[in-house]
Amino acid sequence: MANTTVTASIRAQQWLDTYHSTYIRNSRFFPYMGKTENAVIQVKEDLTKKPGDAITIPLVGALDPTAGPNTGATTLVGNEKALPNDGYKLTVGVVRDGIVVSNMEEQASAIDIYEAARVGLKDLQMRYLRNDIITAFGKVDGVAYGTASAANKNAWTALNADRVLFGTMKSNYNATHATALANVTASMKFSKAVVSLMKRIGQTAANANGDGISPVKTAGDNENFMIFCGTKAFRDLKADIGVDWQQAQQRGSDNPLFVGTTSIYWDGVIVREIPEIPDTGTVGAASANVAPVYLCGAQAIMAGWAQRTNFRIRKEDDYGYQRGVAFQEIRAIEKTRYGQTGKDWSVVTAFVGAAADA
Repeated sequence: MANTTVTASIRAQQWLDTYHSTYIRNSRFFPYMGKTENAVIQVKEDLTKKPGDAITIPLVGALDPTAGPNTGATTLVGNEKALPNDGYKLTVGVVRDGIVVSNMEEQASAIDIYEAARVGLKDLQMRYLRNDIITAFGKVDGVAYGTASAANKNAWTALNADRVLFGTMKSNYNATHATALANVTASMKFSKAVVSLMKRIGQTAANANGDGISPVKTAGDNENFMIFCGTKAFRDLKADIGVDWQQAQQRGSDNPLFVGTTSIYWDGVIVREIPEIPDTGTVGAASANVAPVYLCGAQAIMAGWAQRTNFRIRKEDDYGYQRGVAFQEIRAIEKTRYGQTGKDWSVVTAFVGAAADA
């Protein structure tokens, strides 16, 4: 009788699957990722099982109740309601990186190159994923904010007039993006009032026959929105909450979206600090520094994988003198929009005053 042993290739695949899972879980955004339509960041892996370079995600709106139901003997034929629907196309691309070390460098170090690569590349992938999600939040008209033109920003501002806030008042809005930013003063900081205002904006945003942006549903009948903000905005919110800080912590402690000391729960909204979210810049009134804040409902971001993480060993080894290892995956991260237009599906964006620390 011969014992069955696991081949090296199968062992490698098991390790790769574990690695992919670990790298996702180390992302600051992992608690908000899920495969259902109820996730802030919806993950689709359809293309890992079939060919193609794009995934189309159906976006289905609510049926319109305005006209009321058909009652009594009223004929239903010809009076049916149309189901609002749209789709967002997510196109994937290759993401990869690697390291190479010579025999001489290995000889001078006690580090196991493959273990060091696993740790180093895992951290690098996590940063790439985190940064791509942050970039997606800030995109205007499908273009990264930092490289978007004034025309891109103006088009996005006009399309998203019902889900954008400049400073602390809706009246600061202007269809010219730079003009609206110039209405934000240093005193228009992120606060409890702004959290609640952003929530109301989300609840009343004009969706396809729906009741505003869809919140994330948790246990029971609870509905929550998520806010992601940078360090300065989070600092100002904590200062504004003041003596209510402990209460704001306790209220959210049992919510699966709440993450310890980097989260605040206020008025049905969980605010999460993401230190890597960059400031918009000194574009406010009198060159006031401005920072973005993103309120999200369900399906705010789409993440699609066509190829899970796998490792490749470098073949060009210079007669064995060099050894290299790299990772590769095929994926895409995008903010969900109506069709392919610049109107955001499930995000309210605010720009608030955020002064540098004294």
